[in-house]
Amino acid sequence: MSYLTLDRKSSLTKKKQIINSIEQAIISKKIKKGDKLPSINSLKIRLSISRDTVLDAYGDLKRRGIINSVAGKGYYLKNEKITVQKRIFLLFDEINLFKENLYNSFINNLKHEFEVDTYFHHFNFDFFRNMILNNVGNYSHYVIMPANFKKTKDILAHIDPDRVFLLDQLPNGMKNYAAVYQNFEMGVNNNLVLLNDKILNYKKIILIYDFKKQPEGILRGFIRYCKEYEKPFKILHSKDDINICKNYVYMTLDDSSLITIIKQLKEKKFKIKRDIGIISFNESPLKEIIEGGITTISTNFSMMGKKLAAMIESNNRTLIENEIKLISRNSI
Repeated sequence: MSYLTLDRKSSLTKKKQIINSIEQAIISKKIKKGDKLPSINSLKIRLSISRDTVLDAYGDLKRRGIINSVAGKGYYLKNEKITVQKRIFLLFDEINLFKENLYNSFINNLKHEFEVDTYFHHFNFDFFRNMILNNVGNYSHYVIMPANFKKTKDILAHIDPDRVFLLDQLPNGMKNYAAVYQNFEMGVNNNLVLLNDKILNYKKIILIYDFKKQPEGILRGFIRYCKEYEKPFKILHSKDDINICKNYVYMTLDDSSLITIIKQLKEKKFKIKRDIGIISFNESPLKEIIEGGITTISTNFSMMGKKLAAMIESNNRTLIENEIKLISRNSI
């Protein structure tokens, strides 16, 4: 029975891991009422554990009315409708207004009783790796917001894939996981194409892009657009490199870069749209009002949280793309 596994590095006892494995198999419908469970001796041999450990685990499940035993035959699943502690490990990259909207929507749309523990890796691979590995087996669901880490797939291999839900980014080679994600490359490229007639009014388009933090798909989509439409472009790697020039359009991916541009706009007494254009990634209420409104390319984070909650509630293990849309305003 492949659903019964042990992680030797887990902080959970072997008994608890057996119980969790059976509970998760019930949730994911890998076993149903009347199905026979592996014998005590077969688990003892296959998992290299003591007979008493298996007996204790089965004993707990039997006392809870989840399984029963038939003399001379073995143990069987008695009840699929059980109360299993549902704990969600939620790993975000960082907290900002967009992620807060996503989080609130996710929590508010969970209809059943879930305990949610939230962590942040802050784009630090050691934090990312250690927080996941130190919590293997401790949760019924793992919601992971990956970054541009090259070994994400290797780290997640330590968790039962049926418990993992990817959020926001979908790294290459990981389409076997359930996910609510953004297609950054297509979203950026397609929406820049929609803005092309306006972008043509400027000499060059500048992207402020942090290789460590921002999705690689954004960069690919930006370069793809520029090459297809033969638009001169430049990529800056920090807000400290920004020095705005007339007849340039700037694409910002975080609020600090946007604020830097707005400050320089006022210092140089430039007029937005006439002298420079601004496109900002990720919508927020503030962008509706500053400088008469900033054009944004954004997904709906509240909808992303709602879709994630529905996916976990129904154990719907599919890939769901959260669309990236253009909100055109007076900044370009």
